[in-house]
This record gives sequence, C-alpha cells and structure tokens, in this order.
Amino acid sequence: MASTLRVLGIDPGLTRCGVGIVDVAPDRSAALVHLGVVRSAPGDPIEGRLAAVARGLRSLLEEHEPHVVAVERVFAQQNRHTVIGTAQASGVALLLAAERGLPAALHTPTEVKAAITGYGAADKRQVQTMVARILRLDTLPRPADAADALALALCHAWRGGTATAPTAPLTPAQRAWTDAERAARR
Repeated sequence: MASTLRVLGIDPGLTRCGVGIVDVAPDRSAALVHLGVVRSAPGDPIEGRLAAVARGLRSLLEEHEPHVVAVERVFAQQNRHTVIGTAQASGVALLLAAERGLPAALHTPTEVKAAITGYGAADKRQVQTMVARILRLDTLPRPADAADALALALCHAWRGGTATAPTAPLTPAQRAWTDAERAARR
C-alpha cells in the first residue's frame, strides 16, 4: 500500500520566508501539517539574516521530516534588491535539502497557480481560497507567504513529486494545467 508524500513548500524571502508542509495521499487528498513564516530582521547584516532563515528551515526539516522540498523559482522582478534576497533565501533552502539528501524542485508562480486554481494568472486570494478548500480549512491560510508555500507543496505533490506519487485521476484544475503545459511545449 502506498504511503503519503510529505512535502515542504518554501516561498523564499529574507524578511518573510513562507513555509508550508502537507501530506498528500495517493488519491491526491491532502492534509495540513504545518503553516508558518521564518523571519529575519531587515536591519541585521545579510549573513545574520541568511543564518536566521537557515535556522528556521533546519528546525522544520528536523521536526517534520519531509520527503521532498519544493521551492518557488526566482523570476525577474522590478526590485533588484528584492530578487537578490529571494534568490539567496532560495539557495539556503536548496542547500539544506541537499545536506539532508532530500530531492528538491523549483516551480514558477504561474505553474503553481495553474496547478492549484486551473488558471496561471490567478490572484493571491484565489490561490488562498483553493488551498483552504483542498486542505479543508475553516479559514484562508495566512499570511500570504505561508499560503503560497502550501500551494507550492501541493503543486509539487500533484505534479508527481518523488517518493510516493499520487495515482488518482487528475482534478479539472490539474487537467487544465497539464494541457497548458503540453501546449506550451509545442
């Protein structure tokens, strides 16, 4: 019998690094394990901020023992300073996964939105609403960084993940996402 896949999703950032952990069963149902944000003080030196992110992520890896780590792929942003910090936090997350021997994957925001809502240009509220439905939560997951991390984790698991890939038929949103990916490759 197949077991669940535990995925740590990370929405990287220096000030607020969103984290979300889900267990996804072979039938694609999912359960919330952890939701939160790892913070660092904006006034601290960069090395201290990266160390704070590393401490927070390391603690989650030790406590929850995920099977795989999914990180949001850094993309071009208007603010060069913000993208550099995001890339640095992403590097810390990928390094920590490698140190533990965990597979890691990168997913774009558009890919995550399409997987969760069926629409690659969905807004944050739409993503939060769908994550709440999927995880059967009474309220929208907050803050937005943590909700994005949960969406990353779900996207990765539904995409096939590693370890135990879900085997149930695709949901309508997942079918739309898969069709869009296939069309983009042509």
